[in-house]
Amino acid sequence: MTGRRVEDPSLSCSDPTARKLVAAAFETISARYVLARHQIAAALLDADGGIHLGLHVDAMVGRAAVCAEAGALSAARLATSAQLLVVAAVRYPKPSEPPLARIVPPCGLCRELLLDHGPGLHAVIADGGQGVLAPVTGLLPHKYVGTKWPPVS
Repeated sequence: MTGRRVEDPSLSCSDPTARKLVAAAFETISARYVLARHQIAAALLDADGGIHLGLHVDAMVGRAAVCAEAGALSAARLATSAQLLVVAAVRYPKPSEPPLARIVPPCGLCRELLLDHGPGLHAVIADGGQGVLAPVTGLLPHKYVGTKWPPVS
């Protein structure tokens, strides 16, 4: 926590679900932000109404870092087997940046991971200054489909 006032990006969301998830991610990262360690938090909604939180965990070796969405997915799967519906992630600004937290889309690796576990999943993305829902399949139109396990429905 930095003690400075940072603008809540959930205010840009007209959809109530998007607003609730962005607010949860913003509250989490506001409380847990540490420069170069924890800069993003994610919130993942399941079909039973549960919200599962994840925190970006950085590492000296970049490949060892864990994205907030992966943490939220793990938390969700520990708590429930319910269908996953919507994910939102918020990036907290560095002290050298303007005090504006922002909605960020899942990275490519997280898009693949999230679609492996929630093929109908939507993400909250920033579009023209508004937080809107978008199907993750639209963010990753040519997803890798392997044969390791049967598709999740």
